Amino acid sequence: MQFNSPRHYPLASPKELSDFLKDVEKRAFKRALYQVRNDESALDIVQDSMMRLAERYGDKPAQELPLLFQRILTNATMDWFRRQKVQNALFSPFSDFQSQAEDADEFDVLEALSVANLPPEFDNPQSNHERAQTLKLIEDALLKLPIRQREAFLLRYWEDMDVTETASAMGCSEGSVKTHCFRAIQSLIKTLTAKGIS
Repeated sequence: MQFNSPRHYPLASPKELSDFLKDVEKRAFKRALYQVRNDESALDIVQDSMMRLAERYGDKPAQELPLLFQRILTNATMDWFRRQKVQNALFSPFSDFQSQAEDADEFDVLEALSVANLPPEFDNPQSNHERAQTLKLIEDALLKLPIRQREAFLLRYWEDMDVTETASAMGCSEGSVKTHCFRAIQSLIKTLTAKGIS
């Protein structure tokens, strides 16, 4: 009796792997920097993650590389925190918020924070200065989030992953991802509103 073999994607070519790593490097560095707050450490984490992907999963289909890399980057970042033994000292607890939120609510809140929705008049020094100040306040607010909230927020809205992909990358349930994102958004709104950003 003959069975049809399952459909397989073609394996990533060396060029596809190289192109993927070049494309993801800057975003990965920024994400790692948000996590560890140190340029050198962030660079080490990203380079280590890229090497792990190439060495262990370079023979995987190109379609699988993004999720594999995000999982490796998450694990490398957590390894860094374990080695440093400073996680509890670096992050302060925030008040509990509602434990679940509808996806629609999350996106509505994100619209309010989205850089893409800032005024488009960036052709004069005053607008550029105000935009730079706003971005700095948003970055500072992100840095103050607890690590798992920040991780979920960056994966969902920086890397544009869906809930299922984020849960896989973080090694947690989809419900946890929604909770982390909701609490992160509530904390960001509270912090930014207090600084006059509506």
